[in-house]
Amino acid sequence: MSPLFVLASASPARRAILIQAGIDPFVAVSNFDEDQITTTDPIELVQILAKSKAEAVQSRFQDQEALILGCDSVMVVDGEIFGKPIYKERAIAMWEKMRGNQGELYTGHCLIDIKNHRTLTRYGITTVGFANATDAEIESYIDTGEPLNCAGCCTLEGLGGFLIEGLEGCHTNVLGLSLPLLREMLQALGYSLKFAGHKVEINPQSF
Repeated sequence: MSPLFVLASASPARRAILIQAGIDPFVAVSNFDEDQITTTDPIELVQILAKSKAEAVQSRFQDQEALILGCDSVMVVDGEIFGKPIYKERAIAMWEKMRGNQGELYTGHCLIDIKNHRTLTRYGITTVGFANATDAEIESYIDTGEPLNCAGCCTLEGLGGFLIEGLEGCHTNVLGLSLPLLREMLQALGYSLKFAGHKVEINPQSF
């Protein structure tokens, strides 16, 4: 029997990635205060945040066979870390630096295996090429509200897809959860995937 798969994230995109890949996660929002982490190293930042989110919900599942996944993403453009802009003015300033430029989307992943008391933290990087959007395009896009709560101020799977010209690396990493990296992490913790119809079972490996 597969362990309960817990997604410690409120992100609809992350949940959708898992569901489309055959895993229907139990969503447990961490409500972790991201502002308390102040490191300026993007690799360290996304891994600390991913682990903190997973650990924040861990106590709810202590008596269960569960795998808890925490994730966090930031965009880095010309050495500057871009998180969620929240406000329109910040979003415009970000897009003025992003348009016609490239950025690296870092996503931290933390997987906690409750039963076996193991924790694994990794990160993925995808290079994103942005269109040289006009001022009018940028303002109208931001006015939709879509990018205000997204790392990097853009959503590949939404309206922002018009403003992304290319990707180098894992495309689901840009959406906030790298499926190939998740598979590697499951294997490292001793689990294998079994594809059954439109679902995926996560089972302990047989040795």
